[in-house]
Amino acid sequence: MRNFKDHLIKSGTSIKEALKQLNDLASDAILFVVDENDKLKGSLTDGDVRRGLLEDISIDHKVDDIIQENPHFVVKGNFSINDIIELRDKKITIIPILNKNHVPVNVINLRHIRSYLPVDVVIMAGGKGSRLKPLTDTTPKPLLKVGDKPIIQHNVDRMALYGVDDFWITVNYLGDQLIDFFEKRDDDNINIGFVKEPEALGTIGSLSLVKEFHHDYLILTNSDILTNLDYEHFFMEFISSGADLSMVTIPYRVNIPYAVIETSNDGSIQNFKEKPTYTYFSNGGIYLMKRSVVDLIPKGKFYNATDLVEDMIIRGMKVTSYPLRGYWLDVGKHEDFQKAQEDIKHIKF
Repeated sequence: MRNFKDHLIKSGTSIKEALKQLNDLASDAILFVVDENDKLKGSLTDGDVRRGLLEDISIDHKVDDIIQENPHFVVKGNFSINDIIELRDKKITIIPILNKNHVPVNVINLRHIRSYLPVDVVIMAGGKGSRLKPLTDTTPKPLLKVGDKPIIQHNVDRMALYGVDDFWITVNYLGDQLIDFFEKRDDDNINIGFVKEPEALGTIGSLSLVKEFHHDYLILTNSDILTNLDYEHFFMEFISSGADLSMVTIPYRVNIPYAVIETSNDGSIQNFKEKPTYTYFSNGGIYLMKRSVVDLIPKGKFYNATDLVEDMIIRGMKVTSYPLRGYWLDVGKHEDFQKAQEDIKHIKF
């Protein structure tokens, strides 16, 4: 993926230098001009250069003479998914992402990613992976490779495909290896912070240790899940439902090899079903929630995601299920780890 800084150019740069940069960008040829304080000032395309030349502006002039002063942009933490969909529908695909000071912190390209979700993601990666011993004796489970890259990298790449650029990874067991792995990545388009658990805090307890979120919504996921979940659809369903938290749920089918009898209270047989199949839904280990939900998590205490869900239900908050129809695998056991090696060759992600 192209570094977003390739799209930035300083105010006062010559049009000639801008043309070189536009040429390097090829089909992504648009520049965003920033002033001496790195604030967005305008945009520049090949078309702007042509129009300038027709008005007798030479390539030795400054880009400031020909920029478009009101480009489309998105302010991080202050936009909705509908804003992104509207820009996408208008075929506006390359969009600068600004911080509250109007300084570009990213440039997204909707020809290469599917969306730009207004969420922070927290990946829980502190577990020991005991069921995968001896593979996890010296390597944390999230760094075990499925195909050509670690399990956790599949998670990050999948969510980056939906525009997520703010990640937190909670670490404990062999956590320094995880930190070292991500710190060696050369990717200015994604921000990754780390939370070191002082001790095991359950499947969601360490969420309370994250110091700062950029958005009003959070995705929490286990690090050992392989899935082709459509995160935009998940988010849209969450917003439309008015839920406080939504849980991805996985269908689990039970085939009964005999006829099942249905009786009334007095024992009379009312009906029977021949070898029925029942479908139940289990917890998929991926949650989407309002940021305010984090306030319910006790700080520094062992606390599981199921504890949070139960507490929310008791409080009368709205918790919904998002049944996943796509691929999902918890890579937690040796047989599942081997299955993942085969599935990754065939599943469309």
